Amino acid sequence: MALYVIQVAGGQEGRVVEMIDKFVSEGLVQECFIPRYEIMRRYRGEWHKRVETLVPGYLFIECKDAGRVNEELRRVPAFTRLLGNDDRFIPLTDDEVRWLNAFTDLGDRVVKMSEGVIEGDRVIVLNGPLMNHEGQISKIDRHRRIAYLDMPMMGRTKTIKVGLEIVSKRK
Repeated sequence: MALYVIQVAGGQEGRVVEMIDKFVSEGLVQECFIPRYEIMRRYRGEWHKRVETLVPGYLFIECKDAGRVNEELRRVPAFTRLLGNDDRFIPLTDDEVRWLNAFTDLGDRVVKMSEGVIEGDRVIVLNGPLMNHEGQISKIDRHRRIAYLDMPMMGRTKTIKVGLEIVSKRK
């Protein structure tokens, strides 16, 4: 089984996953999911945990026969495009799949909120999926509680956001 990326209209990811379940032949697709991440948002004076889309406009599909899946995607009444070159569909590399599996749980595919501290100019993640992956953090927005990571995807580096709460800052 290989993991492929499908481009969809932004904001329509959930609807397209439901349509794929409905219109694509049963047994052809092992798993179709939208990777998401937990984030803290402040509204009405309080912090609330929310779940947002990790890579807007894309969903991931695990299947054996990408060519057949591409043919069946034509029956889905929404914009869907299996990513690749010409008529060859390129699966995610082993490193990309490992990255996705390390940060998300297989059941819900959500990157949980991480917690860390800043010591001097270094970030130390105490718990959560970012633990031991501090080197992948390219930027931190402490006020929004977001860490920006450079994620390898389809041969390019894509900057994504994940939740990171900095609980203290030490000098």
